[in-house]
Formats: sequence, structure tokens, C-alpha cells
Amino acid sequence: MAANTAFVIVGAGLAGARAAQTLREEGFDGPIVLLGEENERPYERPPLSKGYLLGKDERDSVYVHPPQWYAEHDVDLRLGTTVTAIDPAAHEVTLADGSRIGYAKLLLTTGSSPRRLPVPGADLDSVHYLRRLADSDRIKESFESASRVVVIGAGWIGLETAAAARAAGVEVTVLEMAELPLLRVLGREVSQIFADLHTDHGVDLRFGEQVAEITGNGGRANGVLLADGSRITADAVIVGVGITPNTQLADAAGLEVDNGIRVDADLRTSHPDIYAAGDVAGAFHPLFGKHIRVEHWANAVNQPQVAAKAMLGQDVTYDRVPYFFTDQYDLGMEYTGYVEPDAYDQVVFRGRRDTREFIAFWLAEGRVLAGMNVNVWDVTDPIRDLVTSGRAVDAKELADTGVPLTHLLRRSDGTG
Repeated sequence: MAANTAFVIVGAGLAGARAAQTLREEGFDGPIVLLGEENERPYERPPLSKGYLLGKDERDSVYVHPPQWYAEHDVDLRLGTTVTAIDPAAHEVTLADGSRIGYAKLLLTTGSSPRRLPVPGADLDSVHYLRRLADSDRIKESFESASRVVVIGAGWIGLETAAAARAAGVEVTVLEMAELPLLRVLGREVSQIFADLHTDHGVDLRFGEQVAEITGNGGRANGVLLADGSRITADAVIVGVGITPNTQLADAAGLEVDNGIRVDADLRTSHPDIYAAGDVAGAFHPLFGKHIRVEHWANAVNQPQVAAKAMLGQDVTYDRVPYFFTDQYDLGMEYTGYVEPDAYDQVVFRGRRDTREFIAFWLAEGRVLAGMNVNVWDVTDPIRDLVTSGRAVDAKELADTGVPLTHLLRRSDGTG
């Protein structure tokens, strides 16, 4: 391979695989090298805490492409390969074995890593962090033998794994430092709905709790010691206290890093031939007028398509409204938009909260910042359009299920 002619992608997850696919679809016929630390070919992460963990989805369903796809599309997929350094001046990446690969353009899709719990016992056997396929396998296996599980952290991963444990018949205690689950993400008005959901399904939710230690016996966890001196027994402990973007390579290479690798709206970093996409990218979003980093599946699917086109010299912008979803017990939810904590002044509910069939809208000065549909379907497009319109709506009409959302869109445009 001639030096400095390849398009190199560091990170062989969903984002990296989608970038390689887009490059080929857009007609790029040069060398593509896709480098991944894991020994698994690229796969999607949502099933790891949802369908696959629940045993509803087969293992093969999580992979982005069939095994033969990479060879058929002349993508040099190198698994079990760690990149240790980037040299922007030489346009090269260095691998753990000391070899170097030259690139014309470089895309970083290095993702994120789970935050480790900084307490004694956090690395005992049967303490699980969920990020990789092998992690999901281990957690699923633990559900087969455990009678009681403690989940530390009531974020999306914590709540989804708690739901999966309950579905497997395991007793579950969830420990959360805040007053409610997902408080910073959803605010008090909506967080309570998820608290009630889990309580209704037999989860022991405990808020305002601080973990002092994970206790063990024979190298395996057997409980959690709280700061107040009380102890909860457990056969397994699942830790879900957030993730940290893997920016080490970018930082060492002198790229601009600020809550992720800082990129423009075309996903270009502070170096003109290096791009970033997915969890690791803090991208400038034209709608919000600032850099944001979104840790969800939709970004890993859609951002790499824009990055790949930009690498090919196309004039593109990533301006999709953030989107994510969850499935817990009999609750299915989609969330469209972006709201920072305390950046809204009103939450409007449309539908019935008591039966968990509703849409929640977060508003600021009458403008819809985000909408979350719970067990209500086929409304993502009008919610997104309300968010992107940037215009004020009538809160009473927004709450009225008899008023179509498309009618509100016409009103916000000054028509209808």
C-alpha cells in the first residue's frame, strides 16, 4: 500500500463501519483501513442492554455487516489492533506493534469507555460494566445464576439492565446518588415516571445513596456497602455511572479536545485531514449554535455518513436533531431534541401519564426544545419538525390530543 493514500478509520464499531460503507457508496475506490481493538467485527451497542441482553435477539443480529462484507467491499478490517499514536504532520498512525500506516484522511470513531467506580472492590469478579458484546454476555450469564443483583446508577444503562434482570426473575436493587432516575436528562417532571415504572415492576429503588465499597469473598463480589454503613447483599453488581469519550489519541496528537474531540459541523477536527464521529465527537450543531456531544445510537449511524462525504470533499453539514430510544418492560420510548438541565421553563404532557401513553414536550419561551413519545408511535417526524421550526406554539393546543401535531406546525409557520 502506497503511503498516505489510504482513508484510515480508527474505531471499528458501528460508526466506523458506517463510514466505510458510505465511502464505498459514494464511489471512493482507494484503500480503506478499519482498525478495531476488539476481536469482534463491528456491531451495534443498543441490543447489548436491550434485545440481546433480554434474550430476544440472536447474536448475529447485532453485527453491522455480514462477515464477508468487508472483503467484498475491499475494506481492510483489522481486528485486535490498537492504535497508540497519531502523527498529523506525517499523516501516519502508529500501531501497538510499532508499525505505521499512512493516511490521506483519518476518521476517529474511538467511542467511549464506562466510568469506573472509584471504590474498593470495584474490580472484583461479578462486578460488571456494560460497553462491549462480551460484557453483555457476562451479564446475561450472571442473570442465570444470580438471585439478587445490585445496579449502581439509574441512568439508561442502569435502568435497562435492571429491567432485563427483572425479566429474568432476578431481585434488583438500584442505587442512585440523585433524587430520581435520569434527573439531569429528563428533569423532575418526567423522571418520576421512570421511577414509578421500575417500582411497579418490583425494583427496589434507593435514591441519595453513596457507595463506599463493593464487598467480596474469594475474589467475587457479594454485596455493596453504603456510606451510612448499611450493606446490601448481591450475587452480581452492575455499574452504570456514565461514560467518558476516548479522546486520548486526539489529545496526544494536539487536536482540540473539549468534552470530546471538537469538530465543526462537517465533523472536521482542528486538523484539516482528521475527522471524528460518534460518541467521541463534540460537534458544532447549527440549530443549537454550539458544540454538543451526544452518546446515542443515532449519532453513530448518521454522523459517519456526513464525515465520510466531507472526507471526499463534499460540502456537507451534520444538522440532525438528536434522537434516542429505550425499551423497558412494557414501555417503549423515543426522544427527539436536545435540552440541557434547567434550560426549559415548562413541560407539557399530551396524553395519559397514568397509563404511560403520552408525549412530553420540553419548552422554553413557548418553543419546543424536545419531545418524548412514550408508547405513542409514528410521531417522531412532527416532533422533530416542531423542534427545528424554532417557533412558539400554544401550550394548550400542544396538550390537546384532538389537535394534530401537524396543525401546530402550520400554526407555528403562521399558516392554517
